[in-house]
Amino acid sequence: MLARALLNEPRLLILDEPTTGLDPQARRLVWERIRALKRAGTTILLTTHYMDEAAQLCDRLIIMDGGRIISEGRADELIARHVGSEVVEVHLPDGVDAGAVAARLGTGDWRSERAGQMLYLLPRDGHADELLARLGDLDVARRRATLEDVFLSLTGHQLRE
Repeated sequence: MLARALLNEPRLLILDEPTTGLDPQARRLVWERIRALKRAGTTILLTTHYMDEAAQLCDRLIIMDGGRIISEGRADELIARHVGSEVVEVHLPDGVDAGAVAARLGTGDWRSERAGQMLYLLPRDGHADELLARLGDLDVARRRATLEDVFLSLTGHQLRE
């Protein structure tokens, strides 16, 4: 499909989820072709549900929910604006209440979101160490924030119709 779209050397190329269903090798090949087209001056409008793909390929992002634009900017800007640089994930074992964990953490420069047995803590930059020290014996992971965190933070963690 991509090859057919390129036959007339378009100045504008609209791609609707071009890598859905592709294996990792084919996906990377499509990414490289898209990058080459960008370098050659082709304007590309790309829709994707893969946030890593959007971060890799897009100069400017628009996040939509329910047919409305809810945020826009470069990937790094969106992450900084809506999440911060790090996420602390807390796996809540059976019987451990998210409220009890929040009480252990106290107040601070962070916010939390819950999805099933996971509690996602979104500290403002520089405050992850403080949270980790208070979490002690719980199963936690610290990682860099991603566009997926932005999307989930803006649209919610719940599955919807």
